[in-house]
Amino acid sequence: MMKSLLTYSGLALCMAMAVNTSVSARQLYVAKPALSSWKVAVDTPLECRMLHTVPNFGEAQFVSRAGKKLNLDFELKMRRPMGQSSNVSLVSMPPRWMPGDKAERITRLKFYKQFDGYVGGQTAWTMLSELESGRYPTFSYADWQHRNKLVEVSLSAVSFQNSYNQFSQCIDNLLPYSFDDIAFTVLHYGHNSDELNKMSQQRLAQIADFIRYSDDVDLVLVAAYTDAEGSKDENQQLSERRAKKLEDYFVTIGMPKDRIQVQAYGKRRPIADSSNPIGRGKNRRVVISLGRSII
Repeated sequence: MMKSLLTYSGLALCMAMAVNTSVSARQLYVAKPALSSWKVAVDTPLECRMLHTVPNFGEAQFVSRAGKKLNLDFELKMRRPMGQSSNVSLVSMPPRWMPGDKAERITRLKFYKQFDGYVGGQTAWTMLSELESGRYPTFSYADWQHRNKLVEVSLSAVSFQNSYNQFSQCIDNLLPYSFDDIAFTVLHYGHNSDELNKMSQQRLAQIADFIRYSDDVDLVLVAAYTDAEGSKDENQQLSERRAKKLEDYFVTIGMPKDRIQVQAYGKRRPIADSSNPIGRGKNRRVVISLGRSII
């Protein structure tokens, strides 16, 4: 039994003592096998979030969000905020029922005062891989409240796989763009038309998908323009049709009408020289800006 216990926690203890050589006691926080649970709390094309409760300590969260690049963040949310910044060892521990396996160091990092423990990028992916293989990613650091005491926080791999499968599927279904990618968008029209060109129609569909799944986009601004061909009145009417058509479109996808503001500028405010086809194409545009509530 002593040999098994040393295999499980010896590396973490030695690494922590390298930071604080006066460590003489340890407090391990980990879910017992019968109580270990993982759940996917958010499963949308905008965000995937998987949670694991660490009894008497807090909650572990893996989060991936829509974006151009595949991303993963991990947070160790603590019931008791840290009172000082600490050097932390992150180690992959074998479960106690595999006494022949050895602990393996993942990395060294720092948890900052009054903040939840954060791990991002490749290290977060490594933690998922270790959990999938049945091992326990374990954080070790000196307890700021109790002198000479080591805190160890382990993520249990028990009951992990089913939720991880759902989480992985959610990540596969994330939209390949974020709010920042579509918050300010310029779309274009054909000559004398209130129909967007094909490329702009695809871009508008992306904006619509994001709005459908988001609960914090609370404002859409639409500003429509024309080129300089034709009379002032004709161009004003054309830009008004363009703006109105987009207003109706956003209403059909569930945006409240009082959260949509449209403006029609006709041939005013050109951004290019309308004396040539390229410039006129740039001026035949609509600018869509999105606002979101800040939580």
